[in-house]
Amino acid sequence: MTRYLILPGWNDSGPDHWQTRWAHLHGDQAHFTRVEQDDWHWPKRGDWMMRLDETLLADATLLHTPAVLVAHSLGCHLVAAWAAHSQHTARVRAALLVAPPDLDGESFAAGVPPQLHGWRGVLRQRLPFAAVLLASRNDPHASKARSLQLASDWGAVFEDLGEVGHVNAASGHGDWPQGWARLRQI
Repeated sequence: MTRYLILPGWNDSGPDHWQTRWAHLHGDQAHFTRVEQDDWHWPKRGDWMMRLDETLLADATLLHTPAVLVAHSLGCHLVAAWAAHSQHTARVRAALLVAPPDLDGESFAAGVPPQLHGWRGVLRQRLPFAAVLLASRNDPHASKARSLQLASDWGAVFEDLGEVGHVNAASGHGDWPQGWARLRQI
């Protein structure tokens, strides 16, 4: 059974978000672990990285059957930051990166909330495992061009979702069966 680690973004993923829904809908087909953070509202990059490491180390089965990371928004930047520093990347075989915000871009920089300033200076090192980055053309937090650049920097396959907003509950993604189908192909 595939083990998926759910990595929500800033302010967590609520009950109607696809990350939460997938665990309820597909828990019979896969094992889901949500990486819980101590502070969803004032995320500290180092704390979030440490929590991901702790979660991966707590599951001994990941030594033989690495997990798949399922990240949304700021969770995508968590994957990049963690992978650039952790000695435990072999416990991950792939990542699905959905709608990473453009934390360093000029258009977004002026509006970055103070809670996210510690995440600026995005780590752009190539990921040491397979990755797919799904992005929307009209995401209010990142342009398609900036999403393409992140995918290139991280060594991820880029997939254009069309004009679907930030790919969250507010943009109508709920159960998001297309995303689940794509994840199963990784």
